[in-house]
Amino acid sequence: MLRAVLNRSLTLRGFIQNEFAPTMFGDFLRDMGAWVREGRVRYREDITEGLDSAPEAFAGMLEGRNFGKTLVRVADPS
Repeated sequence: MLRAVLNRSLTLRGFIQNEFAPTMFGDFLRDMGAWVREGRVRYREDITEGLDSAPEAFAGMLEGRNFGKTLVRVADPS
C-alpha cells in the first residue's frame, strides 16, 4: 500500500473522531436532530430487556446477531 501512495504522490491524513468536536459538534447536533425528526436519517436499535439479559445481548452483539445499536433496558423510563 505504501508503494501505491508514493507512486501516485498521494497525501494521507488520519482522522481522529473527536478532532472536530470542539468546533463542529453544535452544528452536527442541530443538523442531525433536524434530519432525524424529518425522517431523512433513520436508525435502528436492538433492545434487550433486563440487566440479567445483558451477557446474552453482549454475546449476540459480538456474534453479529444484532442490527443497529445494541441496548439493554434496565428500568422503565417513566
